[in-house]
Amino acid sequence: MPLIPLKLQPGMYRNGTEFDQSNRWRDGSLIRWSEGSMRPVGGWSQFTTTSVNAAPRGMHGWRANDDSNNIAVGTYNKLYYISSSGNLTDITPVGLTAGREDAAQNTGYGGGYYDIGTYSTPRQPTSTYLPATTWALDNYGEYLVACSPDDGKLYEWQLNTSNPAAVISNAPVNNKSLIVTEERFVFALGAGGNPRKVQWCDREDNTLWTPAATNEAGDLELQTSGSIQAATRVRGRTIIITDTDAHLATYQGPPYVYGFERVGSACGTDSPKSLVSVDQFAFWMGNKGFFMFDGSVPKELNCDVSDYIFRDINTNQISKVYGVHNSRYSEIWWFYPSEDSVENNRYVSYDYKDNIWMFGTLSRTSAIDTGILRFPVWTTADGYLYFHEYGFNHEGDSTFIESGPISMGNGDQIMKVNNLIPDELSQGQVTATFKTRFYPNDTERSYGPYTMANPTSVRFSGRQVRVRYDSQVNNDFRVGSMRIEAKPGGSR
Repeated sequence: MPLIPLKLQPGMYRNGTEFDQSNRWRDGSLIRWSEGSMRPVGGWSQFTTTSVNAAPRGMHGWRANDDSNNIAVGTYNKLYYISSSGNLTDITPVGLTAGREDAAQNTGYGGGYYDIGTYSTPRQPTSTYLPATTWALDNYGEYLVACSPDDGKLYEWQLNTSNPAAVISNAPVNNKSLIVTEERFVFALGAGGNPRKVQWCDREDNTLWTPAATNEAGDLELQTSGSIQAATRVRGRTIIITDTDAHLATYQGPPYVYGFERVGSACGTDSPKSLVSVDQFAFWMGNKGFFMFDGSVPKELNCDVSDYIFRDINTNQISKVYGVHNSRYSEIWWFYPSEDSVENNRYVSYDYKDNIWMFGTLSRTSAIDTGILRFPVWTTADGYLYFHEYGFNHEGDSTFIESGPISMGNGDQIMKVNNLIPDELSQGQVTATFKTRFYPNDTERSYGPYTMANPTSVRFSGRQVRVRYDSQVNNDFRVGSMRIEAKPGGSR
């Protein structure tokens, strides 16, 4: 009997119809392709034994001058310091204005435009969108700097656990965000309540904000119709993303200090924490697509799963999307809330080295990459921190991959399958299930799951088949190109 290889190209494809997804992987979770083979995403282990008070919406890791490791986490109303041993300290600034744990539409007084609609009638189409509160966190030397957009002040914490973070003297207020540039200026973004304004302090002095001939403080209002959402460093420059376009800030020295250039349009984001930098590149999730700044201009990525992701996402909670670089595997991960969830419960990831897209189920609200600590640290909505890529214990979360339809014959004949020839690094670590149809809209029949043997005896027939692999063990399995032994079985 001929052997039909079940060899599909790496990555998931979930655009268009099920038939469009033929001969591709279309569904799965906690699976990646690395070094040419399919394998599980690494597991996780709890890092902190004490929870912060709510879902973390901002996270930053840095090293102090004594080489100690430090992590800061912000929630909608608190700011915390976590030591390398996992101890939590509340460093919330005195008088911090609390924000929102969830995004909301402001349909109350002042939430819409004057004289629109009748008194006491909700004004959903014209109401103001109030995003979930996310923190901008960075380090200015060894000190932490922070800004919550609902509070608007710029804060600094000087590594003393006896004292909370304190307001930076003379800094602008009513800010949306902040970033520390590679030249060691603090950028206040959306400064003074102006959503397009960038204001910066003097070099090496974050308490001097008034421009003069003797310093390099300054400000500039971006020429945009948008509102600044986020910024990050990209090898010697700073990219600023609004909800409509992208701008690049380049240090020029006195007297202008910084030059600003719009480098992209129709590439904005409503997710302040979706922006991730990788050397001279930056990646972010936009409102209907994924973008990459390639060092010159932003480009929309050709995403194999965008159709599914943007139909699946809860757009009312899109401000909670959180991006992180998983540098060990050259991946960018974005956590997002699915359509039926208020909290982040799904992820989509992009392997930028091999141009592979993946998605799955995982509830995480903020994250930092490895480097500060030996493993990446990601957070759960209940306020705990976890080491990731740590062993292969997924705590009961499903690890599986499932294909789209694969034609077994020439399309006219029914094929009868008797055996599966497995291709695993260690046989028996995954099970296989087959789902067959005789016609594209026919009722699907399921066979299995089969535990692997060499060969594995299976009995099913059909014109097309979908295959699913599941792992029920916490092992670092490898799956290659399985083959099925099939022969024509007439027509139907």
